Amino acid sequence: MKFTAREDIEAPIDVVFGHVSDFATLERSALRRGAEVQRIDDLAETGPGMMWDTAFMLRGKRREMKVELTEFDPPNGMIMLSRSANISGRMVLDLVALSRARTRLNLDIEIEPKTLAARLMVQSLKLAQGNLNKRLRMRVAEFGRDLEERSKTVG
Repeated sequence: MKFTAREDIEAPIDVVFGHVSDFATLERSALRRGAEVQRIDDLAETGPGMMWDTAFMLRGKRREMKVELTEFDPPNGMIMLSRSANISGRMVLDLVALSRARTRLNLDIEIEPKTLAARLMVQSLKLAQGNLNKRLRMRVAEFGRDLEERSKTVG
C-alpha cells in the first residue's frame, strides 16, 4: 500500500532539507502528538544508521516500530525503513530545487504487511486510503507553510 504527497515550498532546497532532517525537532513534534520516540543509536553525526524505537496508537491498538535512516543525501533527500512484528515500511523523501527560492518536496510511504492480521489491517486502511492520502497531503502542506513562515522570519 502506498501513500504519496507533493508540496512546493517557497524556500531554498538547503533550508527545506535542514528542516526535514532536523530529527530532534521532529522527535519532539511526534511526542507532542502522543507518540513515544526513543533514539537508540550512538552516532554523533546525522546520517545512515540513525535508529529510533517508536510506539503509537493506530486503529485502537498500540503499535511498536523500529525506524532506521538508511540513505541520507543532503540536500536531495533521504530514505527511512521501518519494521515491526507485523508490518514493514519505506519512506522516501525527495527534494527538487525548482529555483533558488523554491523547492518541491515529494514524499512516498509504502507499507507491506507480514502477517495475516497485518493484511487485514492494511485492507481496512485501503478502504480509507483516499481519506488517509488527503490527510497526509494536508500535513505536508501544513509543514510547508510553517517552514515558509520560519524561513521568512529567519531570512
